[in-house]
Amino acid sequence: MKLAFLFLLAGICAVAAATDTAKSLASARIVMLGTGTPNADPDHSGPATAIVVGDQAYLVDFGPGVVRRAAAAQKKYGLVALKASHLDIAFVTHLHSDHTAGYPDLILTPWVLERAKPLRVYGPPGIKAMTQHILQAYAEDIDMRLHGGEPSNATGYKVEAHEIAPGEVYRDANVRVTAFAVKHGGWKHAYAYRFDTPGRSVVISGDTAPTNAIVEACRGCDVLIHEVISTSTLSGRPPEWQRYHAAFHTQTKDLARIANAAKPKLLVLYHQLYGTGGTDADLLRELREAGYAGEVVSAQDLDMF
Repeated sequence: MKLAFLFLLAGICAVAAATDTAKSLASARIVMLGTGTPNADPDHSGPATAIVVGDQAYLVDFGPGVVRRAAAAQKKYGLVALKASHLDIAFVTHLHSDHTAGYPDLILTPWVLERAKPLRVYGPPGIKAMTQHILQAYAEDIDMRLHGGEPSNATGYKVEAHEIAPGEVYRDANVRVTAFAVKHGGWKHAYAYRFDTPGRSVVISGDTAPTNAIVEACRGCDVLIHEVISTSTLSGRPPEWQRYHAAFHTQTKDLARIANAAKPKLLVLYHQLYGTGGTDADLLRELREAGYAGEVVSAQDLDMF
């Protein structure tokens, strides 16, 4: 009788462990591959975020250094999804160079490292033309790797580029992805994205001026990843830069209002414009002074949430 009870207990524990593992795999992990801006900061690579569910990574933007940052995160956390050969789905917020300069890297390096699937990319109008021009620019490289004796496959360099409009843009067994329009200066098409997984909801702003679209998309989401610029820093910039940043980016004082209305469980700052001598602590202090009391962190490259 005692032995039967022990077997029953072991079975219950095994089922519970399997359930916990399944929940863990279904719940999105967020890896900040790059949190930077156009500034040539060696500690902050260009904007790139990985939403990882199980063994699949969904990239948002591909700034400079994206593939090597993914390799660093794979090494740090042991996430198979971030191996170069596994990087095959990406979403683009807009076509600014700091968000897309890693595109040739994302197309070609994983292929060289044996990705066989075509890369699937979803983004605003213009992403198809950008894709075609990159492939044309690297035509000799592609031809040499295909026909010059190097072991290779004939599919991994190809790209399926999808030009999207606001609304649901992607769905699979892991995730539903919704794009929504944001305001980024004179860009006709700039998007933020919401990722819904069985265990977590994540909204990532991309580059945007203050907009209630973020509030509507989040509405108590688990994680809101939002760009930010220091209000105090901006006030000391020349007038032309103040006008520019006011139209293209979100100050701490405005982000506090947005986050208070959106009510995320966790606010993650990225694409931080600190200003000379500014720090993460300064951004967090400004948010508190502007009235935001929720949980917030200023992300660094390779942080995972």
